[in-house]
Amino acid sequence: MTRRRCQLNIAVLATSNQQPTMLNSLCDVPGIRLGHAHDLVARTGCTVILPEQPAIAGVDVRGSAPGTRELELLRPVRLVQAIHGLLLTGGSAFGLDAAGGVQKYLEERGIGFDVGVTKVPIVPAAVIFDLGVGSAHVRPTAEMAYQACLSASANETRQGAIGAGCGATVGKLRGMASCMPGGLGMASWRKNNLVIGALAVVNAFGDIVDPRSGNILAGAKREDGSFSDTLAHLKNFPVAPFSPWSGNTTLVAVATNAAFNKEEITKIAQMAQDGLAHVIRPAHTPYDGDIVFALSVGTEQADVMAVGAIASELVAEAIVSAVQESGAKI
Repeated sequence: MTRRRCQLNIAVLATSNQQPTMLNSLCDVPGIRLGHAHDLVARTGCTVILPEQPAIAGVDVRGSAPGTRELELLRPVRLVQAIHGLLLTGGSAFGLDAAGGVQKYLEERGIGFDVGVTKVPIVPAAVIFDLGVGSAHVRPTAEMAYQACLSASANETRQGAIGAGCGATVGKLRGMASCMPGGLGMASWRKNNLVIGALAVVNAFGDIVDPRSGNILAGAKREDGSFSDTLAHLKNFPVAPFSPWSGNTTLVAVATNAAFNKEEITKIAQMAQDGLAHVIRPAHTPYDGDIVFALSVGTEQADVMAVGAIASELVAEAIVSAVQESGAKI
């Protein structure tokens, strides 16, 4: 069944027949490979982003419950300037161990930060909490992440319940019995030689809304199948104690083939984070670990503000695409 895709005000411009066809994928950014591995029964998995060359990277953490590895080195003024891979994974804090599989894959190919006696692959990682679906005792492993690396390609276009989005859900107001699938979504933009792409793993506490109308597209359901409207509930009961037992978090990776330093790419990550607030209602809650990574992998020239603004819209589109591609209620 064909689902309506919510398109934002983003025009993909192609000026000549020589330009590659846009795939609406993070892989539209030259120099990016993307790989997935997952367990469909246990409902968990991981997604690996591999730049062909070391990528200048920044990060913005806006949620209050993040699970991460190697994030501090992404800050400006740190010694290490580039990363060699990025892992987005399920399994909550257990899933962070999967990053070792990405390191193994890169080390075998002589890729990493040269420390004289060896090369150390720099692989930041971030997790979602997907233990409430499938099996809580099966998590992404180093071997699963290694397989994701082996499968990585520059033509990956799949979206929905795949990779790190395999067990993602949205709308946890009434618990897991009333939530809907989240998933993995992507979007991209091109003008002349400048390309920007976004990938989102959507596992939010809140509802996902159409950014134009504000109508709920996916979220917490009532017994009759209608949406509970999480934000309306919070407005009606603003002082009631609330203790959700289900885990959340939306993870995002933005990439561009424009050249930026660490301070500039960090600002782009900060601006791109606004895309979550456009379509997740509410976003950045105490129970989400929302994180946006941004990668610079090329030599094109572009303005920081322009790229950040476009990335914000792409992030919103990728989030909407994730829930639309994931399908029916769990």
